[in-house]
Order: sequence, then structure tokens, then C-alpha cells
Amino acid sequence: MVNLTIDGRKITVEENTTIMEAAARNGIPIPKLCYLKDINEIAACRVCVVELEGKDRLITSCNNVAEEGMVIYTNSPKVRRNRRTTVELILSQHDSRCVSCGRSGNCSLQNVANDLNIIDIPFHMEIGKQAWDKEFPLIRDSSKCIKCMRCVQVCEKVQGLGIWDVEGTGTWTTVNVSGHKSISEADCALCGQCITHCPTGALRERDDTEKIWDAFADKEKIVVVQVAPAVRTAWGEELGMKAEEASVGKILDALKRMGADYVFDTTFSADLTIMEEGSEFLQRFTSGELQKRPMFTSCCPGWVRFIKSQYPHMLGQLSSAKSPQQMFGAVMKTYFAEKLGVSPEKIFTVSVMPCVAKKGEREMELFYGEYAGHDVDVVITTRELVKMIRSAHICPDTLQDIESDRPMQQGSGAGVIFGVTGGVMEAALRTAYYLLKKENPPADAFKAVRSPAFQANEGVSEADFTIDDITVKTAVVSGLGNTRKLLDKMERGEVHYDFVEVMACPGGCVGGGGQPIHDGEERAFERGINLYRLDENAKIRFSHENQDILKMYEEYFEAPLSHKAHMLLHTQHLHTQHD
Repeated sequence: MVNLTIDGRKITVEENTTIMEAAARNGIPIPKLCYLKDINEIAACRVCVVELEGKDRLITSCNNVAEEGMVIYTNSPKVRRNRRTTVELILSQHDSRCVSCGRSGNCSLQNVANDLNIIDIPFHMEIGKQAWDKEFPLIRDSSKCIKCMRCVQVCEKVQGLGIWDVEGTGTWTTVNVSGHKSISEADCALCGQCITHCPTGALRERDDTEKIWDAFADKEKIVVVQVAPAVRTAWGEELGMKAEEASVGKILDALKRMGADYVFDTTFSADLTIMEEGSEFLQRFTSGELQKRPMFTSCCPGWVRFIKSQYPHMLGQLSSAKSPQQMFGAVMKTYFAEKLGVSPEKIFTVSVMPCVAKKGEREMELFYGEYAGHDVDVVITTRELVKMIRSAHICPDTLQDIESDRPMQQGSGAGVIFGVTGGVMEAALRTAYYLLKKENPPADAFKAVRSPAFQANEGVSEADFTIDDITVKTAVVSGLGNTRKLLDKMERGEVHYDFVEVMACPGGCVGGGGQPIHDGEERAFERGINLYRLDENAKIRFSHENQDILKMYEEYFEAPLSHKAHMLLHTQHLHTQHD
């Protein structure tokens, strides 16, 4: 243990604790902009400087450890003057038009500047501006970048892709796409982790909310909206709602008030995905096709983009099942359009997703009968949903818990847990067991793949499940850096599995790149627990017991893996690097 004094308070902490951590544990916050624990501890911004008694120069608190007998001042006149000048210099190269910035009100630079009472910037303003493809789902505004390096480090250390790098020298040093490529040429998986870890508005998703407002206003369009499972765990965070209050039914109510004609819960098509993917796994497993390499889940578009660019020779191992978003879109443009007696062109499909990669997935085309177009017309993130609710001046306290519309109303607990790492695997195994034995397993029989096991072993959870004389070897992994390590082990023959679930974002969709941003906090674990709670309390917990799914098969698709199911609910994963 180490004894020191911070702002006049005697403090005892463990050895190797940083000054910043020692202060924070004792209720003394030190401002910061670039720091991310274990990811970015390079003291680039120098906003976290403190005064150490007996030393002339100020020291950074994020990467200097507490030592015996230190006397530290975190807000002395010297510290305050230095910190203020540092932030003023940062602002002299920053587009400070906060009112038109997507991060206004949730920006670390804005908060620090406000706390320091910076009203005027005494330095000459020089703001750099780089060109960017505004049609790409991920937008970078170089005029908002403060060179903190967080995006570079998250992409390199956590996701293992290295999309971002530093370029230029001196005062014009900045961050850009590595290798002097455009973003559309890069191997970006669109996971969005750089967005959620950016302290300012330099990185954001492409805003598509106006397209939806236009559709709501168009009397010729029938607007149909689906809401993904992970959205319900996070949307209330920005509106001051408790987790138990922020139900999916209230999201559906908000969408109806804004102008949606029909609203659905994507847990319905998550169940549909399980019916198709579970049946496909059993078919491929029992035929001996998976003896060398496993079948991979295909519901995460960030992961699909990753494997296409990094491991294209493994594409054949992906499940051919479309994601729940795509399946719902296809069903809306066919089965649902027929139910309504309208042409698919009149249906305008909207997805509310916790994900930026879903905007990229939306570009995939649907060809069926005489219809050629997209199964989903517009995708918005959880953050964009909250913006729309605020824009519509809807008071969260007035929202009612309404049900999804029919005929695609029911969703199971298995569908709900799609939003958390391990959930797809668990849901699939519940139904695969039933398809093999014609009886349900205990609902929690496959808990071993759940995310709490992920705290160790490089984000990978492994489990073997034996059903009669059949043993299925499974693995679940989240985070693309962890995924790369796992795939490389497979390539070297060190591990073998039959079925592998991959989620691009750490913790799964609950930690997606489109979720609400809480700077310096990771909330995926808590959000995941919320989904498991909803599963535990669900009326039905098996996808194959969803009566609306069974009715749709009876009326339209006949059976899982039927010809019509393959035409609409499956896809061929072609090696097109940037689709």
C-alpha cells in the first residue's frame, strides 16, 4: 500500500495505482480527454495534469503512479492556468459550433471547457477540414478531431483492424484513414467502436432520421418499423428512464405517435432466424460438413464485413441465413405486403438498430418475383431514435407499453437474448435440441455460453454439449480482435468447434456502435443482464414455440429451409470486399 496526500486529504491506495485512479476512488475527479483505461494511456491531451509538491513541472495523472509520501494538488492556481491554456489551444483548432454538432450536450471537450469557464479563445483559430464521403455509414469530421488517439487505439488494440492512423506533422498532425486510403477502400467493419469512444463529435454515424420523417409525411407510403432486441436495454439511458421502465412497448408507442403505420419487435425475426439457422446447422452437422471447420453465425454484419476482408477463404463456413433485420425486411416486402394487399413498393421499411454496420447491411438487394429493391429502406441507431423522440417533443412519462402489430407480434425469450454475446448460440441450441429430440431441454440448459464467462480467456467462451450420443463443440466470441485470435488458432489447428457465434462489438449488440455514449464507461455487461432478465420472465422461451412464426410457415414458407425460405431468408456470402 502507498500513502499520499491529494488536495489536503490523506489517502492510501494499492501500489501501481495511477494518481488519477487514486483521486477518483476518493471522490476527487480529474478532467481528461484522451484517457481510456488499458487502451489509451499516452497523456496526449495533457488536460489531466496535476501539481506535485517539490517538482516545478506539472505531471500527467493518467500515466504516473502514486508513490509513498507524494503531496498532490489537482486544482491549484498553477494547474488551473495550465489546464485552461491547454484547452484554449485545443479549441483554437476545433470547430466550436456546438449547436449543430451531434454530440452537443454529451461532449467531453464541451464539458471541460464549460467547467473551466472558457468564454473567449485568445489564440488564432486554424481549423483543418478534410474531405469525406458523406454517403458512407460512418462519418468523420476532421474539424472536430482533437488528436486524442482514442479511435486509433480502440481500432488497433480492441478490434484489431487498424483503420485509423496519424498523418501530418507539427500543428497539422491529424488522424485519418491509414494507408492513405478513402474510408470506402479501407477494411472498416463498421463496428462503430471508434464512434462510441470518441470524446467529441469527430466521429458519428450518418444521420438518416430525415428520410424517416419524409416517409412519415408521404401519404403514399406505408411505414413499417422494427426494433432490435438490444435497443430496449439502452434507449432510456438518454431520457432519464430506469431500465425496467424503458420497455420496447414504449418505443413502439413513440414510433406510432411519430407517424409509423405498423410497428414490430425484431425478436419475432430473431426467432425466424433461429428456425432457419438452427435447421441449417443440424443439416450441415449431421452430413459431416463441419468436421474440419465450424459453421459461423451470420447475424452480425460487422463480423460478416470482417470475414470477407480478412478471412475470405472461410466465407463458406458462414450460415447462409440472413440476419433478423434482413429477414424481417424480406417478410415485410412479401408476406406482409400480401396480407395488406399492396405492392412491395408501397412498403417503407425502417429498422431501429444498436449498430452502425446495419446501415451497411441495408445496401444488400432483395430480388423476389417482380420486386427488385432493398428489404430494408432505412436504418437508424439507438442514438438516432432518441433524437427523433426528442424532435417529436414526446415526454417519456406519457408513453404507454403497447404491443407489436399483428400478424408478426409474438417473440420469445430466445429472440430477446440475440442482443447479447452468447445469446444467438444459446437460442439456436435450445431449438436444435428440440429438432433432434422432439422435446424441449430445460430453458437454461445452455447457460455456459453466456457472457459472464467472458471476463477471461480473450473474450472467448467454450462449451461442449452432449445430446444422447452426439457432442456439439461450441465457442462464442465478441470483439474483432478476439475473433482474429480465435480464427488464427483454428487455422493453426489448435482448436476445433462445430458451431461458433461471433459478435463484432465487445459484449455483443448491447455494446454496439449505435448505442448511447457514456464517455469512459462500458455498459454492455449491465445491458446484457437486462436482456437475460427479460428472457427469464418471457411467456415463451423457445423460438420453435412462437405461434406467429409457426403460422407464417404454415401459410407462406411451408418449412425451414424450403425453396421459398431459401429465396427470401437466405443469402450467398460473396467475396465482395466492400459490400
